[in-house]
Amino acid sequence: MKFRPCIDLHQGKVKQIVGSTLTDDNRLLQTNFEAVHGPAFYAELYRRDQLQGGHVIMLGSGNRDAAREALAAYPGGLQIGGGINCDSAREWLDAGAARLILTSYIFADGKFKQEHLDRIFRTIGRDKLVLDLSCRLRDGKYYIVTDRWQKFTDCEVNTAMLESLSGYCSEFLIHAVDVEGKQAGIDKNLIAIMAEHSPIPAVYAGGIRSLEDIEAIRETGKDRIDFTVGSALDIFGGKLKYADVVKKCREV
Repeated sequence: MKFRPCIDLHQGKVKQIVGSTLTDDNRLLQTNFEAVHGPAFYAELYRRDQLQGGHVIMLGSGNRDAAREALAAYPGGLQIGGGINCDSAREWLDAGAARLILTSYIFADGKFKQEHLDRIFRTIGRDKLVLDLSCRLRDGKYYIVTDRWQKFTDCEVNTAMLESLSGYCSEFLIHAVDVEGKQAGIDKNLIAIMAEHSPIPAVYAGGIRSLEDIEAIRETGKDRIDFTVGSALDIFGGKLKYADVVKKCREV
């Protein structure tokens, strides 16, 4: 189990927001934290601590320069996602991204876009591609959601789906949408599903608030699910000490 740090960008600034409140109407946006430091500060911190595979996520427009700043500060150490498609893929790899995280290009308007997945696979290959599977619970099952997590697809997160998608990508980034950004505890059921059925590495995001939650991810995830945590960290205004998280993961 590894700690994958994050740099979330909104309107060119490092922020932590409740993802489910991200809409076209910024008056509805719930922001947990807005940094005084630029993205390079965090990228350099992660580089110093030798944390690889962290995520730079562009939430909406106006983040390209900030994202490039982060990648330049830690070339080859960070993945990037947010509005990336086949036309822009090579640009971000050339800018220093280790891998590309694809979300809306593959899952949009409540639908899975197989033709888009085929195209990006042919363009950058499996090793450079990460699929973001943002999940919500409905009728006792987890489904991929799109359009800023507001619209359900018919893609259930199960063995067949995970095995099929794993042929196209090297990793899954799993957002537990119902708990993301709320520091309300993790979704153990979703973690257990990924640990049992994902044939490739997976990273869990959502609800982490304590070292106990991180330990629960290790146990429930059978020590094979990595994690990312944002709002709860002291470097993002929370109470969970970043240094303690780094230390814990080095000990296990």
